[in-house]
Amino acid sequence: MALKLPRGMYALVDDGVRPEVSAPQKARWAIEGGAAVVQLRLERTADRQALAWIREVMDLAGEVPVIVNDRVDLCLAAGASGVHLGDDDLPVPVARRLLGPGALIGRTTRSVADVVRAKEEGADHVGLGPIFSTSTKAVNAAVLGLERFAALVRDSPLPVVGIAGITLDTIGGVSKAGARCAAVASDWLVAENPEARVRALVRAFGR
Repeated sequence: MALKLPRGMYALVDDGVRPEVSAPQKARWAIEGGAAVVQLRLERTADRQALAWIREVMDLAGEVPVIVNDRVDLCLAAGASGVHLGDDDLPVPVARRLLGPGALIGRTTRSVADVVRAKEEGADHVGLGPIFSTSTKAVNAAVLGLERFAALVRDSPLPVVGIAGITLDTIGGVSKAGARCAAVASDWLVAENPEARVRALVRAFGR
């Protein structure tokens, strides 16, 4: 049975933010804080270590979907819930063929045309942005802003994850714009108490 993307705060576990903390520890903060989804972005981590960490996070996650950024091979090897794909990653149809009908597959998009294409290719949901400017990851695209983002969400044929630069101050607006989820990285990872920050983000997003 295919998974469905739950509504809520989508926690990005980035190994480039607070690199001294392991991915499983970051994921534990997110899961115990009430995040609806955890995505593991392990671009600086060697494959063997990344595989071990993904498996460890899967053991921690319970019913929370665990999405692997970019790496279909690591997703498949670890038995993760799904993968999120960007422009330079494997095409969605190839990922679907490898991962099967039950996997969650997301695709980064910048426009409604991109979303329509992602749906035609077999994606389950899309990451749409950048809504705001961000320093966590280089993004070669114009900032949308909330008004433009909301208009794109209204026309989207797939559930939308709002991406880029989302904070406690703005996550409520992303929710009101119609996003299924709001992806957040730095705002909670650099907090003095990350788990408490996740709880605050979850409350601000609403259900």
